[in-house]
Amino acid sequence: MAIVGRPNVGKSALFNRLVGRRVSIVHEEVGVTRDRVACEANWEGERFELIDTGGLGHFDKQVSEDQIVAGTEVQAKIAIADASLIIFVTDISAGLTPLDQEVARLLHESGLNVILAANKADNPERDEGTYDFDPLGFPVFPVSAVHNRGVSAMMETLIPMLPVEENPTEKEPLRVAVVGRPNAGKSSYINRLLKDERVIVSDVPGTTRDSIEIPFTIGKGATARHYRLIDTAGVQKDTRSKGAVDWFSNLRTDKAIESADVVVMVLDAETGPTTRDKKVAAKIIEAQKGCILLCNKWDLAKDADEDVTQTKYLPALREALPFLGFAPVLFVSAKDGYNIKRSVEAIDYVAAQTRVEITTGVLNRVIEQAVEKYPPPIAKGKRLKVFYATQSGTNPIYFKIFVNDPTYARSNWLKYLQNQFREAFGLEGAPIYIKLVARSRPKK
Repeated sequence: MAIVGRPNVGKSALFNRLVGRRVSIVHEEVGVTRDRVACEANWEGERFELIDTGGLGHFDKQVSEDQIVAGTEVQAKIAIADASLIIFVTDISAGLTPLDQEVARLLHESGLNVILAANKADNPERDEGTYDFDPLGFPVFPVSAVHNRGVSAMMETLIPMLPVEENPTEKEPLRVAVVGRPNAGKSSYINRLLKDERVIVSDVPGTTRDSIEIPFTIGKGATARHYRLIDTAGVQKDTRSKGAVDWFSNLRTDKAIESADVVVMVLDAETGPTTRDKKVAAKIIEAQKGCILLCNKWDLAKDADEDVTQTKYLPALREALPFLGFAPVLFVSAKDGYNIKRSVEAIDYVAAQTRVEITTGVLNRVIEQAVEKYPPPIAKGKRLKVFYATQSGTNPIYFKIFVNDPTYARSNWLKYLQNQFREAFGLEGAPIYIKLVARSRPKK
């Protein structure tokens, strides 16, 4: 389900209500949710992915109407491309607005099932305001996300509209490699996750010599999620001086990363990233795998420095590992269980991001806007011209972009383009591979 609508109608409040916890930032300021936020929701045993989107444009005297409509259409199409059905949120207290009508037009063109949530119906007296939205042609439900009013009735209609999909993890469990340098807490994390001492835990670095695969299931029945956790030996500092055992341990770690769907990189929050951590990160980048960073031993880091906070720690971590800036970061403690459950949600989320498929029309519209905002710089006296692009694969996300001459491309501009893709489509934790292909301008 994708939640769409103009700014400040309460989309994020409804998102948080359906997810059951505060995920999206809820604020009265217009445009707080700029990027999409996706999370798995569970409503009375039915699991589905819920996507919160930024406001679909807003009127600005300094921006032309054409640009507003263009921006609205891009964001709406991004949400529509990912969704099976749409929750169109409006503000019942404000009534029907021209921008509501524009969004409705785009949603009708999608052909998807759409229901309209007339939010901010905080009391029965406001319910009559639903009649204002009847001309839009969608079923209307008066709801109050803040006061949890009318939400259950709306969901009773929505849940049967969701398509029934096969559980992909039943036949092919999600392979999750847990990697990191020795003694960062990889085995302790897995043991906490499994609530069972399945892996030997020791303070002596290098206890885990082999890569151990452990089946792991969450839930019961047809909707249960199946995983195969791979506990790896820590990457050694210098295998030449350690002998064949450590050499084979590193080799097995490399193979575990290559065979994984998602890699969980465990860091020691007390000591922070080291040279060996950077080597592990390089292996993940080289293998082009989805990635999550777990800062383990967060309890010890806080005990060592009372002033340390996640907000202060994160920028330093990003600076130390800039090439993993796309990977979500989670602070955990395998010792006391802090954020362990959320780490599984993060694994599922990143796995889903690595499988995102973007329609050609939406992809090219985002590229057009990126070029308008920041044209490719001149190289060798020539400028790179982008003709069109397609997505050619997933895990990693693979974009093939047809241009006049790939040699005119600058690495900093390609990095900018990659960031524009992440801003538009999310793709947190998912590697992006861009291939430039020389082609003459297509004839009209």
